[in-house]
Amino acid sequence: MNAYITSTGAFLPGPPVDNDQIEDILGRVDGRRSRLKSRILKANGILTRHYAIDAAHRTTHSNADMAIRAARACLSSSPVPMRSIGLLSCATTQGDLVLPGFGSMVQAGIGIPEVELHTSHGICSSSAMAIRAATNSLRLGEHDSALVVVSELASRLFKHTRYEAAGGYEAIDFDAEFLRWMLSDGAGAWLLETRPRGRCLRVDWIRSYSHADSFPVCMSIGRPTDQADPRSWQDFPTYAAAEAAGALLIRQDVRLLDHIVKLGVDGALRLIDEGLLDVARLDHLLCHYSSHHFRSRIFDLLQMSGAMIPYEKWFTNLYTRGNTGCASILIMLDDFLRQGSAETGDTLLCMVPESGRFNVAYIHLTIVEA
Repeated sequence: MNAYITSTGAFLPGPPVDNDQIEDILGRVDGRRSRLKSRILKANGILTRHYAIDAAHRTTHSNADMAIRAARACLSSSPVPMRSIGLLSCATTQGDLVLPGFGSMVQAGIGIPEVELHTSHGICSSSAMAIRAATNSLRLGEHDSALVVVSELASRLFKHTRYEAAGGYEAIDFDAEFLRWMLSDGAGAWLLETRPRGRCLRVDWIRSYSHADSFPVCMSIGRPTDQADPRSWQDFPTYAAAEAAGALLIRQDVRLLDHIVKLGVDGALRLIDEGLLDVARLDHLLCHYSSHHFRSRIFDLLQMSGAMIPYEKWFTNLYTRGNTGCASILIMLDDFLRQGSAETGDTLLCMVPESGRFNVAYIHLTIVEA
């Protein structure tokens, strides 16, 4: 039995925020302009993004609220009644609450009754895990439809007060500040069914390869600034002590980032060797590269490996939507379909690299007509 993506939806909070407005919303640490912002923005190429907080640091939309709005946008374009959805599969990097699970909060907000529930936890590739859970459930014949909802709310981590509590401007290193100028907020949703409906996308296969056994942690929250300190944020006597030690800052070990490009290309070559991927017959590549800096590096490695995918086949919304983490690939597909360039019979490869401890996921789709 096949699984088909029959509807998509997305939600981006607030108006687009350009590069000159970022510090007006996130705030200046100790009242001082960042020394690193321009350098990081030049490399990532992002021109606008969306935040679910305002300049007064009030949350305008919770993570669950964004997910609910994306789900409603997706369902509004489908005749499938909400009560008939068999599985709700959700993902996020971090929910609004530590407990209960994110999926429970999204279900309550949407109002889907007596649905089977799944929540994937991780970073970017948690979206692919949620999609795979939904796809497998449909292929097993357990349900006729499944709703995948993925949301990311990173901006609350980037308030200037977070950094001031961890020592202020002079105490912030590059790894702690890097993601402040990279990540933003948004949510996406896909409805999957066992039968095609109109022009839709057949899920051909999903694969992912984790390399956590081979690499140290690259992106994390919960570890102190002093990397020699083995404690988790939960090991400190108080939350204030953990915050002062920098354990509540999101960090990226940028020295390790080059590995994600090679691992992503290596995974694609493995899929070619297994006969799953034929780049010569591929029509579109939707790659969640987190920064423009990585685009040419991925291209060059594919070319060197004899698996080149021409730039005219690449689609991204990074520059106008920003890097919305695990929600990026769902928002990207929604934007891709709405631009109207895809044709029946076209094949798509969605590629989702994750730098948490290096995991890369691949989703192959074909546009079909019912």
